[in-house]
Amino acid sequence: MTKLSVNINKFATLRNARGGNNPDLLKITKLVEQFGADGITVHPRPDQRHIRYSDVGALKKIITTEFNIEGNCREQQFIDLVLATKPTQVTLVPDTTGQLTSDHGWDTITHQQYLKEMVSIFKNQGIRVSLFVDPVAEMITAAKETGTDRVELYTEQYASHYQSGEKEKAIAPYYQAAVVAKELNLALNAGHDLDHNNLGYFHQQIPWIQEVSIGHALICDSLLWGLENTIQLYKRELQA
Repeated sequence: MTKLSVNINKFATLRNARGGNNPDLLKITKLVEQFGADGITVHPRPDQRHIRYSDVGALKKIITTEFNIEGNCREQQFIDLVLATKPTQVTLVPDTTGQLTSDHGWDTITHQQYLKEMVSIFKNQGIRVSLFVDPVAEMITAAKETGTDRVELYTEQYASHYQSGEKEKAIAPYYQAAVVAKELNLALNAGHDLDHNNLGYFHQQIPWIQEVSIGHALICDSLLWGLENTIQLYKRELQA
C-alpha cells in the first residue's frame, strides 16, 4: 500500500510568522500521525523560514511512524543534521540557496560520482536514501547506478497538465519513468503539487508507488475540511 507522508513545513511557517510556539509543531505532528499519516516529512533550509534545524531533533524524539528529511546535500549543515538525527529516509534535492520551493530533479548523469559519494555516506549510517528526479528514463537509470534505494518523481509537471484537463498527457512521462524504475528494482516515491484532485488518478496509473509526500495542498485543504478529515480523504485516494 502506498504510504502518505505529510510535509509539516507550512505548520512551521505559520508558527514563525508570529514568533512563539503557536501552533505547537510537536503537538501538530502527534495529531498528524494520530489522524492516519504513515510518515512525517520536513525540508529544512538554510534561512530556516519554516522548519528550523532545532526542530528536527525534537521531532525525531516523538515521531512513531517514518521520518523523512528532505534537503540539499551540498550544504554541510544539512549533512551533519541528517547524520545526527538518523531519520528513516533522507531525500536529496538539488535546491539552490534561497530557493522558494523545489523545482527540478537531479541530473544524475552529470552528478553521478558526487551522488554516489553522498548516497554512500547516508546508507553507511543505516539511512534509506531517495533522490529527487524528473520523470526521464535516462535520469532514472543513472540514479540506479548511484546506489540509491529510491527515487522521488518531481510531480509539478503532472499537476500542471492535470489541472488543464490533459490527464493522459500528464501521466504519460511519469508512467514511463515508473516502469523503468520498476524494471530496475528501484523503489519509487513521488511528490510536489500532488493534491486531493490529482492524487487518485496518479495512484491508479502507478499503484506501485511506495510513498507520496504532500504538504502545502493537504494543509490548505485542512483549513476547509479539518486536519483529520483531510488526511483520511488523502488516504482514501491511495486506497482506491
